[in-house]
Amino acid sequence: MTYSIIARDPETGQFGVAVQTFNLAVGTWVPWAVGGVGVVATQAVAERRYGTSGLDLMRGGYTSVQTLNALLAADPKRAYRQVSMIDSAGNIATHTGEACLPEAGSFVGDTFCTQANMMLRDTVWPAMAAAYEAAEGDLADRLLAALDAAQAEGGDMRGQQTAALLIVDNKPSPIPLIDLRVDHDPNPLVQLRRLLRLHRAYTLEYKIVDLAENGETEPIYDLVQQVMELAPHEPYLHYLCALHLERDLGLREEATAVLQSLIQTDPRWRAYLERELKAGQTSPWPELDPQLLKALMKKLTAENAEDTENK
Repeated sequence: MTYSIIARDPETGQFGVAVQTFNLAVGTWVPWAVGGVGVVATQAVAERRYGTSGLDLMRGGYTSVQTLNALLAADPKRAYRQVSMIDSAGNIATHTGEACLPEAGSFVGDTFCTQANMMLRDTVWPAMAAAYEAAEGDLADRLLAALDAAQAEGGDMRGQQTAALLIVDNKPSPIPLIDLRVDHDPNPLVQLRRLLRLHRAYTLEYKIVDLAENGETEPIYDLVQQVMELAPHEPYLHYLCALHLERDLGLREEATAVLQSLIQTDPRWRAYLERELKAGQTSPWPELDPQLLKALMKKLTAENAEDTENK
């Protein structure tokens, strides 16, 4: 039915959970986490109360073991639940009810726990553990490596359809660092990785904005190139990168080339840029430099004239 992994990164203190199942919108059911508090995965016959009440109890000082035991004791359907938790101190608790459909089980590591039910094989959760421990990269990379390993072992007997990735900081915060969901797709793990790349690209763009506001322009060019590489097919990010090239670095020719490519790919961007320019004249947050648009339109007009002459 579902395979998932919860973890606490010992270096950063971040908590994370990643999950895949054959259902709709798994991100609204299985993964729960709050910065500085802990992380929960509730699945099989999933009960959201293990997420909401579990985090409340851990926030109030219960360990993960105390929390899980308390919630199971009050649950008449505990035999159908599969739940794992990690608290702020890194303590791990897990439960696989005897009525969970086979193959079902969990693997407890030093800083993580994998759990799965209704799997094609009973090798799924150990394979996830091995992949997580062997993987390189940040917490998100390692969590997704575990999901890939589960699918490689056969995964959910019914197939795959929805996936989610949730990561929170080690400090108390209601806002997650990463909250990505694939609600319905024949290849949810592929889509989840695509969304993670876009998340990283947008995060870099936000960093560029902060650097520019603080007058720290030296790293901006390299960051712009990283954004373009991470998101080669994300037009709005390309537009923002063009603005940074022009406004923050004075590289009008490069900025014009980026905008020109956008218009050639989709002519609606020309109308968008013209509207952006008009709005910017009365906006307290001007974005598009009028001279940049004039340079762009001049270049496009010249190229159109050349194309007409060659026909």
